[in-house]
Amino acid sequence: MSRRFSSSSRIFAIAGNTFTDLVRQRVFLFLLIFSLMVIGCSALLAKFSFQEEFQMLKDVALGAMSLFLSFFAILASAMLLPRDLEDRTIFTILSKPVPRHEYLMGKLLGVLTMLLLSTLIMGGLFLTVLVLREQSVLLETRNSFVGSQQELASALAEVRKSAFNWNLIPAMVILFAKASLIASLTLMISTFATSGIFAILTSVSAYFIGHLQETAREYWLGGVTVHWWSRLFSALLALVFPDLQAFNLSDDIVAGKGLPLDVFWQTIALGGVYTILYYLVACFLFQKREL
Repeated sequence: MSRRFSSSSRIFAIAGNTFTDLVRQRVFLFLLIFSLMVIGCSALLAKFSFQEEFQMLKDVALGAMSLFLSFFAILASAMLLPRDLEDRTIFTILSKPVPRHEYLMGKLLGVLTMLLLSTLIMGGLFLTVLVLREQSVLLETRNSFVGSQQELASALAEVRKSAFNWNLIPAMVILFAKASLIASLTLMISTFATSGIFAILTSVSAYFIGHLQETAREYWLGGVTVHWWSRLFSALLALVFPDLQAFNLSDDIVAGKGLPLDVFWQTIALGGVYTILYYLVACFLFQKREL
């Protein structure tokens, strides 16, 4: 029991130091940019109908969250090991009774904590802007509406239906799962990368490969003559890199469609499995690396 407690305390200590280090690097500039985008989008879309305004606001906000979380996961994870090697901090840590897998686990948890906090802040800001704009549209509708009380109630219900959608919450959870997967993938790449720049470029390439899998799959299954080795290569890519398009469910949610519970849990499971898998491979590679 004491050994398990000691192991957990070491992991959480490394995670806390990683989180603090990321905060010191002014990563919240990403959140500032996101805030300006959402608030600016809300102001610029005021000239559209409320249905178009709410739809575009949700589309821009969820798209920005997906992009910022993904690239923040890459930038934060890619520089962890190279920076510790450059500062020789890693030698101080590993010279103590800290196994390499605990070191990686602490680093990953630190990044995931920052991603979770970023998701909560961006999601909270987005929902706040959405609700405030909804109240503004409701007030404008009440003041300018001409008709019976029944027609007014129907108009107000239409505004509420177009604005807030409970499926926005699981949509943001899925974006966090996607970012966690990318962070774990980048951490794995950094265990054998020669520099932080190499890890970033490789992770960005993997990011685009993951998003282009669906397009490639449609091409190869579309009746076009393709060599067997090309199909084998595409199958290997699909195994190594998950289909990141599976996490892009925001279009249906923005359109007002419901998110089936089984689809939600399947997507979360996909993200969790790949996050754990990449971490395990990272531990294997890092164990073999000479320091």
